[in-house]
Amino acid sequence: MEIKLRIKFKHMKATKLFAIALLLSFIACKQETPSDQLKTIIQEYEKPREYDFNRTESVENTIKYYQAESDFSVKLKEKLTAVSPTNLSETDKISRELLLFVLQDKIDEHTYKMYLNPITNESAFHLNLSRIANRNFKNKKQIIEYLKQLENLPKRVAYNLNLLRAGVKEGISQPKAVFYKYENTYEKHIIEDVTKSEFYAPFLKLPFSFSAALKDSIITAAKISVQKNAIDQYKKIKTFFEEEYFPNTRKSLGVSTIPNGKEFYQNRINFYTTSTKYNADDIHQIGLKEVARIKAEMQQIIKDLGFKGTFADFLKFLRTDEQFYAKTPKELLMFARDIAKRIDAELPKYFITLPRKPYGVVPVPAAIAPNYTGGRYSGSRSETSAGFYWVNTYNLPSRTLYTIPALTAHEAVPGHHLQMSLNNELPETIPRFRRNLYLSAFGEGWGLYSEYLVEEMDIYTTPYEKFGQLTYEMWRACRLVVDTGVHAKGWTRQQMIDYMASNTALSMHEVTTETDRYISWPGQALSYKMGEIKIREMRKKAETELGDAFNIREFHEVILAEGTVTLSILESRVNSYIAKHKNE
Repeated sequence: MEIKLRIKFKHMKATKLFAIALLLSFIACKQETPSDQLKTIIQEYEKPREYDFNRTESVENTIKYYQAESDFSVKLKEKLTAVSPTNLSETDKISRELLLFVLQDKIDEHTYKMYLNPITNESAFHLNLSRIANRNFKNKKQIIEYLKQLENLPKRVAYNLNLLRAGVKEGISQPKAVFYKYENTYEKHIIEDVTKSEFYAPFLKLPFSFSAALKDSIITAAKISVQKNAIDQYKKIKTFFEEEYFPNTRKSLGVSTIPNGKEFYQNRINFYTTSTKYNADDIHQIGLKEVARIKAEMQQIIKDLGFKGTFADFLKFLRTDEQFYAKTPKELLMFARDIAKRIDAELPKYFITLPRKPYGVVPVPAAIAPNYTGGRYSGSRSETSAGFYWVNTYNLPSRTLYTIPALTAHEAVPGHHLQMSLNNELPETIPRFRRNLYLSAFGEGWGLYSEYLVEEMDIYTTPYEKFGQLTYEMWRACRLVVDTGVHAKGWTRQQMIDYMASNTALSMHEVTTETDRYISWPGQALSYKMGEIKIREMRKKAETELGDAFNIREFHEVILAEGTVTLSILESRVNSYIAKHKNE
């Protein structure tokens, strides 16, 4: 009997302890706020994920990686969806919505096997290989490290070629039509004299402290390594593209023709507009309306100039008259730098917060310039490096001076450098994933809005430069038409070229390279105009409703203060700003 009582007592004691533990656990859970839950989920997302395989070792491992990332994102999205936004701060609400957007894209990346098509007309793995040669040796250890990197190049090449092969096998590839003069991207590295190779360049300036014998041994090893690991690899790349890839790429242009292509294009529309409101037909019609509006403004300038001839005649005049082109790469760069510094001086009038990081103006790297766009921003890569506004100095007769002010505003300030630097310089209270986030609808929309904004700064000093701004805006409006045209409506490449050439003053070289870009990068071209339309729409609303109380510096602070956001978040923030000022 005593034994039974003892057992019963112990059981009761254990039950009580379990109940207490359960109660404490329940209380702890009850005390965890939605903000705490959100923070935990974000930490889980930002924590590096380690897998028991090397992602870039094989195609199989790449597939495993994207499957694992998709599974992770599905589970995390479920947790995040369960977090109620009701009692969250504005910053936390934005973080929640942005992370949901990012996670969905990771899931979509796997669903549509985007990783099997890691190439466009202007970007590919082999274009970046020579970046490892951008160095100056100070000691023997650095030379050994570089030689090891060279030795790794064959593996990198083999992996990427296999990835492209897998894409072709799945019916996922770029059309051959976009690879016009693509040989320029690899033949420059196939040379007889190894000492002329970009990969050999660091060995031309060995430290003075090295003995002659040491220098000789290094040079011997370098020549063998560069020949085997760089030059010979580019020969393999040439053979692959010309004998294997190009003959087997798809003949059709639009992405809708690939497996699940129609669904994929709608997915890209959703991603690049950060919205599910639009389909291809909607955007096509918006584009046609914008083209008509902008063209009327362009024709007014032609009329004001007293030009005798048609719109097409005026475009021909702009494309052929020497006054609109630089004679040397240096002249083009100096003109771009002059515009950049003029804009710099105006920024405090329009912005409360300016970035800490400076920027430089440099040419597009020669290795990628032939197939590259007219200019682009390359952001800072470390605390000790600036951002850079790249200006394409290749093929000067295609680089119009009258478009440089608009290009500079877009790529440098107040465009990408200002916006992206402020985003990177957000306080640490903003999650890291947001400080590193870039969404084209916001970023490119801001860039295009910047082209409009600098007119208020009196940066466009001639009717031709104003026409250049309008032709850039027209260029982005045409994108809405030609991108949806090729990917949803069966347009040919020539239709795209003709439409761009007849409505913009871009050079024919730029028209063709840009056309190939839109074919090879479905949906991205939509982000510019759709983002800019929303920003200008919200500014007009704020100006109308606030009247004299509207402050341009405050408005820009509202747009940029939370960093990169979706267009729906942007609209919500501006509406809150308007309501706040109305109630004061």
